[in-house]
Amino acid sequence: MTKMALFAEQQVRADLARLLLAAVEASGRTRCDIARDAQIHKDALRRVLAGERSASLGEALRILAASGVAPHAHLLLFLVSSGDHAIAWLQSDLAQFFEDFSGELPSALERVLGNQVHDVKPRWAKGTAHRVARLLSDHIDELERKDALLGDVFAGVEGGHRG
Repeated sequence: MTKMALFAEQQVRADLARLLLAAVEASGRTRCDIARDAQIHKDALRRVLAGERSASLGEALRILAASGVAPHAHLLLFLVSSGDHAIAWLQSDLAQFFEDFSGELPSALERVLGNQVHDVKPRWAKGTAHRVARLLSDHIDELERKDALLGDVFAGVEGGHRG
């Protein structure tokens, strides 16, 4: 059961303001430039970043995009985990991976599961998330082994490529 206190307007506004402020500050861009690119008045941006005004969904996405971060990934992280994850992953390859992964997941599930998509149980989510993370870790390890092997092969050839 979801605790409704987590959705108190002031708390959500403050948490979203923290995320947006961190994105703006990490961007290295001026607030005026971000406001212009996000198509939001500079005073409205100031109030959003201060937590005095709630950002609409579109405004939040535009502010994140103007800040140079993966907007959908950060809002999704903000919604499903915590503002802390969204802030910690700002401007990282992991955030871009998460954006691409979460965008591809629904169609991949439908394509791979077919009619079984309706048999999926919510209780499987946590274990599946851990399994996907382990699979990704194994994939990274395999790529590192292949890179090391290729490095050894090329290091053994005097002068590199011969042609």
